[in-house]
Amino acid sequence: MKRCFFIFSFFHLFIAPIVAQTLEDCQRAAERNYPLIRQYRLIEKTTELTVANIQKGWLPQMSASAQATYQSDVMSWPDQMQTMIKGMGIELAGLKKDQYRVGIDVQQTVYDGGAIKSQQQIARQQGEVQAAQNEVNIYNIRKRVNEMFFALLLTDNQIELNKDLQLLLEANEKKLAAMLKGGTAAESDYLSVKAERLNVMQQATSLQSQRQSLVRMLSTFCGIEVNAPSKPFSNSTQWPNGEVLRPELKAIDAQLRLADAQEKALDAALMPKLGVFAQAYYGYPGYNMFEDMMQHKFSLNGMIGARLSWNIGALYTRKNDKAKIQLQRETAETNREVFLFNNNLEQIQQNENIERYRKLMADDEEIITLRSNIRKAAESKLSHGIIDVNDLVKEINNENAARVQQSMHEIQMLKEIYDLKYTTNQ
Repeated sequence: MKRCFFIFSFFHLFIAPIVAQTLEDCQRAAERNYPLIRQYRLIEKTTELTVANIQKGWLPQMSASAQATYQSDVMSWPDQMQTMIKGMGIELAGLKKDQYRVGIDVQQTVYDGGAIKSQQQIARQQGEVQAAQNEVNIYNIRKRVNEMFFALLLTDNQIELNKDLQLLLEANEKKLAAMLKGGTAAESDYLSVKAERLNVMQQATSLQSQRQSLVRMLSTFCGIEVNAPSKPFSNSTQWPNGEVLRPELKAIDAQLRLADAQEKALDAALMPKLGVFAQAYYGYPGYNMFEDMMQHKFSLNGMIGARLSWNIGALYTRKNDKAKIQLQRETAETNREVFLFNNNLEQIQQNENIERYRKLMADDEEIITLRSNIRKAAESKLSHGIIDVNDLVKEINNENAARVQQSMHEIQMLKEIYDLKYTTNQ
């Protein structure tokens, strides 16, 4: 059991971390790891609750009330009638000035002209607008991942070239050490190459520190261990066709749909409303005023009926409300034009940068070959004592600079291609 655990731990520590991660893997992991991803669920839940609350507008609306009043005057019999009735031996006390009631009122909407439905549609569209804006914010994560990912790739390439440079300087250092023993080279030449090799080792230390920082930031951002980024192949990278599929455009479309829903709500506000109602209360006086004038007692009273209402007040503001909605549409369309204009400028610049790097890369290989031949010739000349060691070190650095330049051009071109894919979302 312990042996199996050791083997598993060895695999996890030494095998799993070296699995290469692609840029797409890092982007997907970063989107899942970013705290804003939870906003989708919150927006969806909030929208569901809002729509459910609006739907409850079809349920009976009930209200309870209780009141006690004291009036300055109440309904009473005329004096002549009171005199006549008293003559018949009947005592009329009349209504009391203190009155009480405890009641309940129930109203049920039968037809609302589509008001509840339009309010639900507005709530759903508002949720879509919020979700679309959240998608825009999450999409911006890709650009940040691109920056760190390609910076890490470039650093890895520079580390590899630094190792090659160390090996080259070490080989020449050993050659000069042998020549020094044979008396064909000066000690200063040997020490000069050794000092240059140590300087390159210092650069390697700086590059390793820079790489560790980038790995830590990218791993934290993505929520996964990113230790061996995989370089995309330029010949397999799909070239964007220029069509823009950015989430910003989806957000603008959602705003336009929200404006349509708000306009439909204006039409629903003009429709008549039909409902039924029921009222009941226990108190004094009741609906039978004549009986309550003769007997001061509490009674149960009720009423049912139907009510048709038509609020034409919406006509007063309808014109201005429609104008405001139209301005919202125009603002959204203007934002679309501005975004597409700026996006097109970005595409032009990125396409120009890609072509520039392609042209530069076409000459990089030849430059490296020439620099390599010059360096080899300088090594041969040093062996025959024709040039000094400083000239050799210069040619070695020139060859390394050419290789670094080629690596930079390749990584920068790939980054521009993926930035173009980000710009168009393809």
